[in-house]
Amino acid sequence: MKNLNFKEVSVMVIGDIMLDVYHYGKVDRISPEAPVPVISVSKTKNQPGGAANVANNISGLMGRVFLFGYAGKDENAGILERLLKAANINFFFERFSNPTITKTRIIGQHQQMVRLDFEEKIAANEQEKIEKNLLERLVKFLQKNTIDVIVLSDYNKGVCTKQVCRRIVGIGRERNIPVVVDPKGLDWEKYRGTDFITPNLKELSEISGHRIENKDRSVEDAASGIREKYSIGNMLITRSEKGMTMISDKKTFHVHTEAKEVFDVSGAGDTVVGVLSLALGKGLGIFDSVCLANRAAGIVVAKLGTAFVEPEELEKSYSLKKGLKELPGEDLDRTILNLKRNKKRIVFTNGCFDIIHKGHVEILRKAKELGDVLIVGLNSDSSVRKIKGPDRPVNNQNDRMHVLSGIGYTDYIVIFNEDTPYELIKKIQPQFLVKGGDYKKEEIVGKEFAENIVVIDYIEGYSTSRVIKKMAGKL
Repeated sequence: MKNLNFKEVSVMVIGDIMLDVYHYGKVDRISPEAPVPVISVSKTKNQPGGAANVANNISGLMGRVFLFGYAGKDENAGILERLLKAANINFFFERFSNPTITKTRIIGQHQQMVRLDFEEKIAANEQEKIEKNLLERLVKFLQKNTIDVIVLSDYNKGVCTKQVCRRIVGIGRERNIPVVVDPKGLDWEKYRGTDFITPNLKELSEISGHRIENKDRSVEDAASGIREKYSIGNMLITRSEKGMTMISDKKTFHVHTEAKEVFDVSGAGDTVVGVLSLALGKGLGIFDSVCLANRAAGIVVAKLGTAFVEPEELEKSYSLKKGLKELPGEDLDRTILNLKRNKKRIVFTNGCFDIIHKGHVEILRKAKELGDVLIVGLNSDSSVRKIKGPDRPVNNQNDRMHVLSGIGYTDYIVIFNEDTPYELIKKIQPQFLVKGGDYKKEEIVGKEFAENIVVIDYIEGYSTSRVIKKMAGKL
């Protein structure tokens, strides 16, 4: 990753470690023993879960991660250790007599059918002993190692006690190390004074004592009061399909997610915490860090099972965050499918858009007014040369894409190499196919794949050729 190189970022993750087990199969019939589906299991997959999934997300993006928590002395602990070693995660377990916390999910036809949890409450006498050992280990480690960010991944299973949280938040303040908390439960006193906290809307409602509507102002009001009550520096609220809200002393902003198909939300919060901690450790600003975490969450919920973001996926998504609206060919089919499943009216237009002028902007404006999403097919440099001659384009395709990305009417840009966008229109099959000029509808390429054909008149006196002639003093 060129822009997002996290190899030098070191993150300590402290929290409840779990093993996630997935059994995948097909639903063939209803059981004769009870009215429940029978799933023929075809594949079983083991994944790090809980705090271990946060660590997995960090390691997956090439960050250095050190994981601390509790594990049993059973077979599942061995499975988890092998997974962590394979993922290049440095781990330090305090052993308890309980079984390693394990969550088993049964997946049939890409849908979670049931979840089985294997866990036991830690006995009070054992809790005191392993908590003492954990704190001693953490303090010694922090004395000998340089850490950029500390994460407290609290699943309310016994690791993130009040004593552990208060000690770690204190150390973070003393050494100027940001502490990011993924909270659980109603005892937020233990998180007092932390730098970042990342509740979801349900968790924010629980700590507020009432249901909070998933609306910007409602979230702002509730979060501001809770943040001040517990002296929390920054609060990032994850809001499902509404994206995220960040509230701090200096600013409040909302980052709204893009509509897309959601396969599985398992571990999405872990991804947010992992990517946020890496971005902060890298030195990115809060806004950029939140945007990056939001993008990562959008990627991971489109995958099945507890998953992490690949570096290439996040790099591509980061370029989109910076303002580029390019839709690569390999993502086109999936994007179109998601848009149509969400009943979005797709508008398509195309052109060279070599030197943007008033006429171009008006066509894009009128095209966007026809539907919900405007996809612009942009001729590649080689395609423009074939059509316009060896002296064109004046601006290369990347520059032209940047300019189009800055025009608010445009939602996606697809670059194509062919002389015409026939294959592109065939693949998209838009509700509206828009052309500018004096075309006759029966002459328009790809008309058979669109529900409606719309021709928008050019504004007289505006064309790229005319602009070029005027610049050359020929007009």
